[in-house]
Amino acid sequence: MKALAVTSGIVFWTLVLGTAWLAFFPGSQSGEPVAILQIEPASPDGSGAPSGDSADTSGPEAAEPSDAAPEGAPAADAEPTTPAAPSGQTAKRNMDLPPGFAVTGPSAPAQAPVAEPQAAPGEAAPSETPDQQGAAPAAEETAAAASNVKTAALGTPGAGTAAKPAPVGTNTETGSPSLAPVPELVEESQYGPLPKVAADGRRPLDVYARPSRYASAAPTGGPPRIAVLITGLGLPDSPPGDVLKGLPATMSVSYGAYGRSLQDLVTKARAEGHEVLLQIPLEPNDYPKEDPGPHTLLTSLPPEENLKRLQWLMSRYTGYVGITNQMGAKFEAAQDSLLPVLEEMKRRGLLFVDDGSVQQSAAGQIAGTIGLDYSVVSVQIDAGASPADIAKQLARLEALAKEHGTVIGVAKAKPATVKQLAEWAAKLEAKGFVLVPVSTAVRSQRQS
Repeated sequence: MKALAVTSGIVFWTLVLGTAWLAFFPGSQSGEPVAILQIEPASPDGSGAPSGDSADTSGPEAAEPSDAAPEGAPAADAEPTTPAAPSGQTAKRNMDLPPGFAVTGPSAPAQAPVAEPQAAPGEAAPSETPDQQGAAPAAEETAAAASNVKTAALGTPGAGTAAKPAPVGTNTETGSPSLAPVPELVEESQYGPLPKVAADGRRPLDVYARPSRYASAAPTGGPPRIAVLITGLGLPDSPPGDVLKGLPATMSVSYGAYGRSLQDLVTKARAEGHEVLLQIPLEPNDYPKEDPGPHTLLTSLPPEENLKRLQWLMSRYTGYVGITNQMGAKFEAAQDSLLPVLEEMKRRGLLFVDDGSVQQSAAGQIAGTIGLDYSVVSVQIDAGASPADIAKQLARLEALAKEHGTVIGVAKAKPATVKQLAEWAAKLEAKGFVLVPVSTAVRSQRQS
């Protein structure tokens, strides 16, 4: 009996202790970790939850926010979480957990992750870890903010950025000329790119000209039109490239064929709004004592050789509307030598402006016969060196404009001359004149 009593007592206390163990540690039989509730301090605003908290989503079967139990009490049917807390989360709570234990309950204030700089807007986000899931809303907001910053930096419409203003001097009356060479207007040759007429009939004169509303014939009672051509650029003894600074963009400029970085200089001038002509050397009366340079067109050469020289000169750069002469008193008076050259200019869709220095030039007669866009300069503006002489020539230019409707003046690119021209041009509109590009003057005169 004594042995039976002892055995019964052992069984009784075993059941009591087992029941008590199951009551207080229900997950021990399933091998799952014990859930430890961590109580966080109240937030400063008295809401009872730390700032930035979100519902716990660390487990795949976490309860929805509407089902969450009050803070400090476990949910009735909540299942214990299985994944272990990351080491970073454990460190934040200043506690070390043994293997198999996890932290549940209110989490620490979530920190919004820093957006990856290489992540493009709209790119799929990487898979979230248990710690990242709770911060997903903050991550989306951060990514959206980063996207807005990138959009503003790119200047996308609607991002609050102002449109970049156009360069000074590029505004024209009816638009801007094309700055880049047009492939359809370029013929590749043994010398380099040559101008040509496109298959659809477009000419370099049409495409590279500065647009103007005054290209038609001057109407009776309309404002007199004045064009000014600046010469002497793109030569070994040319002034610095900034000599054109302050010059009205409506004034046209011409470059020779011997300078360095000619295409860069021409592109820069056109970007500032200037129309460009090519200046070619023609034989003067006292050649070779006065020599305009290599590849000068000579009356002593056969037409085939002069055309080769002309093509070499024309291949130095692209983007010009036509050609003007450098010297040429002897060459322009020789009709047999000049005719093939002017025919080549017309065939390639260019105009020709005679600088007016040749008294016996046959260019006008030939141009009228072959239908070449042509004009002759009326006034050598800087024939005299002093500012007073230049002022007299400008007054003469104005008088001829009133008489004929449209005139062209020419001047060399010298800093003092350019400065005086800029001051004079600023007063033209008040006097009732209009300043036009050279191509506009040529077209206007031809249609009159």
